[in-house]
Amino acid sequence: MKRTRSQIKSNPTPITNPQPPIKTLISSKITFPAKKILKPTIKTKEEVKKPHFPLLTPIIQKPLTSQNEITAALNHLRAADPLLSTIINTFPPPQFSNSNAITPFFSLIKTLISQQLSIKASSSIEQRFISLFTNQCSILPNTVLSVTPDTLRSVGISARKAAYIHDLATKYADGFLSDSSIVEMDDEMLYEKLMSVKGIGPWSVHMFMIFTLHRPDVLPVGDLVVRRGVEKLYGLKVLPSPEKMEGLCEKWKPYRSVGSWYMYRFVEAKGVLPNPTTTTT
Repeated sequence: MKRTRSQIKSNPTPITNPQPPIKTLISSKITFPAKKILKPTIKTKEEVKKPHFPLLTPIIQKPLTSQNEITAALNHLRAADPLLSTIINTFPPPQFSNSNAITPFFSLIKTLISQQLSIKASSSIEQRFISLFTNQCSILPNTVLSVTPDTLRSVGISARKAAYIHDLATKYADGFLSDSSIVEMDDEMLYEKLMSVKGIGPWSVHMFMIFTLHRPDVLPVGDLVVRRGVEKLYGLKVLPSPEKMEGLCEKWKPYRSVGSWYMYRFVEAKGVLPNPTTTTT
């Protein structure tokens, strides 16, 4: 029997399987993954001071031992930096010897011996050190380790430097370093490895890379002479900080070693900018 409209309103048909209120569908026990808040990376003072070498392209450039490389470096620097170009046109081009008479191992020993000594004093001690061996070619890691600290001290090497030399020889003997690996490493890896040797700091590494390995793109940001040259070249009021050096000399890449070499010549000439029209042939 059909119900009238009034009956439907007064007694509606019951709803089967009623849906619970929406709020009961949401459980208070459901947990959502917490959002990770990324903390800003703050560099330490050591990381700021650490020289920057490209991480993505560990390519070893050709050493500055050929005239073609020197010419390419000078052409680049002249085009990149008009102020430096004036210095380049005033002084003779650099010459980096291709001599293999000194091994990287012995060169590092010479670096340790010469620290905080005059050229004359370090040369004298170096010759006495060589006299402890049959000849310079016999100065190898194992033979150096066979020489006692007291014997090293007897030729004028301090106890601290004797410990440094033994640490270097130990790292060679253990395979951590070798002459061949040093030549083959890119700049960043080489810097990290050499900095682990006791007594060797950033300046020593930079000098070794420039004047022993003839690496073309090394900027010794801690070298007082190079900093003074940059100060005079760009008319700064104070010595540039390492960070300032990196920024100012960015344009010299990939030949910052050559630019640094000219800073030595510039400072030796008392930092006086020559006439911009002066050129040499």
